Amino acid sequence: SLQINLNTWEDMANGTSVEEFILLGFPGTWHSRISLVVVFALTYSLTVIGNASIIALVWTNRNLHTPMYFFLCNLSFLEIWYTTGVVPKAIGVMLGTSQTISFSVCILQLFFLLSLGSTECFLLAVMAYDRYIAICYPLRYSSLMNSVLSVQLVLSSWLGGFLAISLLAFLTSRLTFCGPDVINHFLCDIDSCLALSCSDTWPVELATFLVSIIVVVASCVVTLVSYVYIISSILRIQSAHGRKKAFSTCSAHLSVVTIWYGSTMFLYVKPSAQNSLDLNKLMNTFNTVVTPLLNPFIYTLRNKEVKQALRRVFQKK
Repeated sequence: SLQINLNTWEDMANGTSVEEFILLGFPGTWHSRISLVVVFALTYSLTVIGNASIIALVWTNRNLHTPMYFFLCNLSFLEIWYTTGVVPKAIGVMLGTSQTISFSVCILQLFFLLSLGSTECFLLAVMAYDRYIAICYPLRYSSLMNSVLSVQLVLSSWLGGFLAISLLAFLTSRLTFCGPDVINHFLCDIDSCLALSCSDTWPVELATFLVSIIVVVASCVVTLVSYVYIISSILRIQSAHGRKKAFSTCSAHLSVVTIWYGSTMFLYVKPSAQNSLDLNKLMNTFNTVVTPLLNPFIYTLRNKEVKQALRRVFQKK
């Protein structure tokens, strides 16, 4: 008994006494889980094909070699990895073949997903800024939004996204877990880790809240301010055709922004959410599985240049 107590104390001193977690996934019968597996697998396949098609389309069409489509390619590339970090493991959890996840892999998944989510916030803000310049300064657009600035903005988004989550992931990795080791989710997220930890979680909760404010709210403010200027500029256009044409250049981005920020703010901009894990599971499904699928379809259906490029591809074939 003394040896067990000493081992437990030693484990806690090292930072964790739980070596791995068990992911519950979704409750229900075997048939309902199989149905979910089919939906997840189909959605994942369509997401990868859809986003990869956008990248290929932009790459092969010289007409689409503009900053707007460069940003869109980065968003599509991000969406592929974002959903890849969730769906394959979630399918394994639902099938019962891969329900355990080691502590280190859990922290890695958490870091990877939150970093990509933060990068998406920054990328969407950059895309809003790009549309602001295109609509408010159309004659100076090519000189203002040149290739150098485009690359700098994209690199800043990726670097900022991963740096913002580094401290958060580090603090989470220092939490002590004494058991239970069951996570009521299909992935590792901050709320699940906070709910299971037996050590003081306030530094992680505070860091989560501050990072959420910095990443989500700051990028949302940039997007909102950009759209205030965009809308006021569109309203000053005399002809109805001109207003419609100007708005069509940003309608796809506006749709994606609304969906993304709506679900992201619900998930992360709150001081604590340990009592709403089931609701978080539902919102995470929307955020990590549904949204990456919607983006390529929104941009294809609501963007004239992408539709024309697609038409040319099919006409060639």
